Parts: sequence; C-alpha cells; structure tokens
Amino acid sequence: MGDLSASEAHLLGMIKEYLIFGEFEETARQLEKECENKGKAIPKVPDKLRIKLDRCFPRHGDHKVFFELWAQHIPADMRESDPVVQKLEFYLHIHFTIYPLKFSANRAEFDERIMLFKNYLETKGAALSQSAEFLPFYALPFVPNPTIHPSFKMLFQDSWMPDLKEKLEKCLSTTLEASNAPRLFTLYVSLQMQVQLAEMEMKASSYMRKFSKTQADYHNLIGVTAELVDSLEATISGKMISPEYLQGVCVRLFGNQSVAQSIDFIRPGTASSMLRASIPTLAKDVPLLPSLDYEKLKTDLINGSDRRKVALLQALRWRLTRSIRGEQRDSVLQAFISYDLLEFSSSRQKTVLQLMEYKDDVVRQYMARMINAFASLPDGRSYLSQSPLLLRNLLYYLKKEGKDSVTRENALVALQKLSLRRAQQSAMIRDGVIGWLVDELQDSDCLSDITLNYAVALLMNLCLRTQGKRKCAENPKHVLKVLTDLLGHENHEIRPFVNGALYSILCVPTVRDEAREMSMEEILHCYSKEENPELNRQIEFIIKQLNSGEVTEDERESDDEDDDDEDAMEADLDKEEVFQPQLNELSGEALLTTEYLGIMTNMGRGKRKSGLPSRHSVDEPLQRPATPSSHRNTG
Repeated sequence: MGDLSASEAHLLGMIKEYLIFGEFEETARQLEKECENKGKAIPKVPDKLRIKLDRCFPRHGDHKVFFELWAQHIPADMRESDPVVQKLEFYLHIHFTIYPLKFSANRAEFDERIMLFKNYLETKGAALSQSAEFLPFYALPFVPNPTIHPSFKMLFQDSWMPDLKEKLEKCLSTTLEASNAPRLFTLYVSLQMQVQLAEMEMKASSYMRKFSKTQADYHNLIGVTAELVDSLEATISGKMISPEYLQGVCVRLFGNQSVAQSIDFIRPGTASSMLRASIPTLAKDVPLLPSLDYEKLKTDLINGSDRRKVALLQALRWRLTRSIRGEQRDSVLQAFISYDLLEFSSSRQKTVLQLMEYKDDVVRQYMARMINAFASLPDGRSYLSQSPLLLRNLLYYLKKEGKDSVTRENALVALQKLSLRRAQQSAMIRDGVIGWLVDELQDSDCLSDITLNYAVALLMNLCLRTQGKRKCAENPKHVLKVLTDLLGHENHEIRPFVNGALYSILCVPTVRDEAREMSMEEILHCYSKEENPELNRQIEFIIKQLNSGEVTEDERESDDEDDDDEDAMEADLDKEEVFQPQLNELSGEALLTTEYLGIMTNMGRGKRKSGLPSRHSVDEPLQRPATPSSHRNTG
C-alpha cells in the first residue's frame, strides 16, 4: 500500500508540475485543493531553474561549487566559442576572486584566489587578452590593494554584483530552457518513442523475413541457372535433355510440385509462358483523388483564422505536388482551375488572391508557395497569366521582402517559370525586372543557390526578347560586368544560362562594342580552359557572336508561340515547412477529405503533348526560354 501511495503522490506531483509549466494556474490550484480535501499529499514542485540559480550564485562565494555546476550545465562548445558566455565567465572569475575582499576581509583567502585567477588568465582567459574591455583586468593579480585602485573601482560598487547576477540568470535561462520540460511531458515523449521503436522493430523484422526469402530465391535461381548453362553446353556435344530433368528444374523454380507436373513439356514454350505469367504486374490505373467542396474551401481561405488559412494552403499545395504525375495530377489541377481556386474572376469584395497582400507573414509565404506550385505546370501558368494583379504582387514580393525570405524565393521561382510565356516576359521587362536582376546578381555570394539559379535563368529568358536586349543595351557595361563575373561563380549550374544571356545580348552592336572595349574575348578564353567540353563549345559560339558583323537585334526576334509545355515541378517544392500540425489537428489530405469533401469536382483531361523539341544543338548557348529544373533534367 505504501508503494502505491508513494507512486500516486509522485504522479500527482508530475501532473501539478505540467499544469504549472502550461500556465494552467487555476487548474493547478483546484488540484491542490481537491487533493487536500481527500487527504492526498502532493510533493512540492521544484523550480528547477531557480534552484540551479541559487546554487550557482551562492552568497558564501564558494567558487569550487559554482564552477563545478557551471561546467555541468553549460555546454562545452558554448564555453569555448560563444563570446557572451566567455565574457560572463571572465566576470564571474573576477567576482569570486574579489569576494573575500568585499565580504570577509580575509587577505589569506584573497591571496589564494588571486593565484587561481592568475592561472585562469594564463590559460582559458588568455583568449580575451586582445579585448580592450578586459585588458585592464589582466593587471589585477599585480595590484596590492584593488579596493582603492581607480581601474577596479566599479567592481566594489553595490550595483556590480546584482548586475552580474542578472546576466547570469539570462544566460542560464537560455541554456537550461531545454532541460526544464516537465517530467510528464518527458514521460509522454519517451512512451511515444517506445511505441515508434516497437513499430519500427516489427517492420524491420518483416523486411528481414522478406529479404531472407528473396535471398534464398536468388541463390536458388543462381543454382538453376548454372545447371541450365551446363545442360546447354551438353547439348552442343549431342546430349539430350530429358522431360524429367526439365520438370525437376520447374519444381525448383515454382516451388510447387503440382504446378510443375501440369506443364506439358512436349509443347515448346509452355514452361516459359507459365514462368512469365507468375511475375506479378503493377496496376496501371491510378485512382483520382476525392472531390472537394471548393466554395467552402474558398470561404474558409478568406474568412477562416490565420492558422486555418495556412493549413488549407498547405493541404491544397500538397494535393498538387504530391499527386502522381499524369491523370491524377492533371485532374487536381483542372479542378483548381475550373473552380477558380484563386478567384481571378470573382466579383466578391474579398478574394483568395488578396491573401498575397495579407498582414500575416506565414499566410503570404504559403500563398507564394501555392502560386509557385501552379506555375510549375503548363496549364497552371496559363491560369496564372489571366491575372495582371498576381504578376504585380509577385514583383512586389521580389523587391520588398528580405533576401532570406522564403516568400521572396518562391515568388522569384514562380516568376521564372512564368517567363516561359511571352506575355509575362513583356510585362516583366516593362516593369524593370532586368535592372533589378542585374543589381541583385552583382552580389551573388549573398544569394542562396535556388535564388541564384532562378535569378540567372529569369535574366536569360528576358534577354532572349528584343525588348530585353534593348534594356540591357541601356547600361551594357554594368550588365556585361555582372555576367562575366558570374562565369567564375562556384555554382556551375548557372553557366548555361549565363552563356545564353551573353550570346543573346551580344547580337546588339552597342553591347558588342562595349564587350570589345572590356576585352571580353580574353576573359572568355580564360574560362574555356576548364574541363567541360560542352561549355567550352558554348563559349566558342559566344566569341563568334562577339566578332560577328553588324546584325540588328530585330532580326533575332522570334515569332514562335510560348515555350510553355514544360513540367517544372521540383522535388523540393515542399521543403522547410513552417506550419506543423498540433496534436490531433488535421492537416494535408486528411483535412481536405474530412471537412471539405465535395461531389464530382474532379476534372479528367486528355494527355498533354510532349515538350517541344530542342531547336538548338547542345553545343550552342541556350536560345529558347528554359527553367533550371528542365535544363537539369535534359543536361
């Protein structure tokens, strides 16, 4: 009975600790009151952090206890590399060194501690000797009476120790935060991990059984194959193979005596046909995803809470990005378009499209992610092209969001994919995107790989147009300097697009003249020495363009249709998700099919034609719009 009471008290203590941690103060008080009425004891919940603080900064100045606890609770990497922690540790050593002078006037103890401080300065504390803030304290071991020395006057002021203790508390609050999780939560996590471990062990056991069977079948197959090779060699010498021998081989292959006996060995091909028929075939039909209630979806996207908005945008994007390529993905996209998911044609005062201008950063980010997913597919780009407002909002993201913003990255990628369409190219050129890109690429080392890849690819697509070439010709020296610098960038994935942009703008006479003035041919020859035959040949074409005669850029303008038959759905479109569902919160497809199930909203469609054939040799620079994902797949 005693063990049960102790366990119950321990459990009640954990419950109270969790309630306090979760700031359920009223519930915690009610629990204490009810336990008191029932005569059940609840252990006092310790304030872990406060206990450690009290022990770490004792009034009696015991430096040995303090620094043992310091080494125990502050990670070694922080003590060795974090400047804030290093500075705090330095001042703590000073505190314990002068403690006897401030509180006990024990000169012998001070002399002992000053030797310890001197040893610290010569070892771990030496790292701060170059700092002007700490340099005066390196003289402390050599000052007979620090209490009257002007350099150390502030150490003996009443405010110095409370200020130091406050800094210590802030440091410990940060470093000990992870260890303050309540025991009930830790226990729950532990149990969850045990359940997951058990499931994984069961799966591992199942996979091992399958592997063992596959391995046994493989060894059996090798043995049969070896015997058949021996038999074929024997037939060369005129030896006959008996039906009984073939039957024995089939028993071993099928693992079934009755099946082997049913084979008619007098009829050639019977055994091989049965073997081929025994191989399981994968189902070719991919089911369509359940239909959705798009009117309810759009209403909740507009009027729902910020968290619901983000959850729905994520779920709808996943439905598009995680569907199986082909009829399933086509049906999802056609439903989105047919029901005007982004409400381009809506007459309502508030529309889904206006979420691009929403106040919440995460909502705007998930809207940009959704538009990027649309822009990855040809019909999606066609749908997005219906809205001039969408293009303006994407350009706003480009110029106003921070450089590390996921929203800006997705906007840039979406714009690059939209630049496969001529109308969008023209609009971007009119809105000054080329100038913005050139300025942005000037500091390419500060850009992420994705931003760099898509920014260079977008610049090339715009430079293929006569309008784009003329825009570059307004400041050719700046454009050429940025592009030639990019030739030497360590990210080699951008090289085809840099080459394509150079080749395109060098058909403009004024740009060619500027290139010759800056000795571009010599610069290009420097990069052609690298071990990449394809890029070397592209550079040869660029040099040939540089040295060509007078050719006006208008002759190069293409009247072809949009190069917009490309599926640019990247595998990492769903990376770095900010939104994570809480416990028992629906998300993804489960959210859509549980709360937004509709009736017959799936749209079937015929197969798209395959992509346009390449119209230039792989040796030549790119001369048609492309995306990094498409070039990666064909390169």
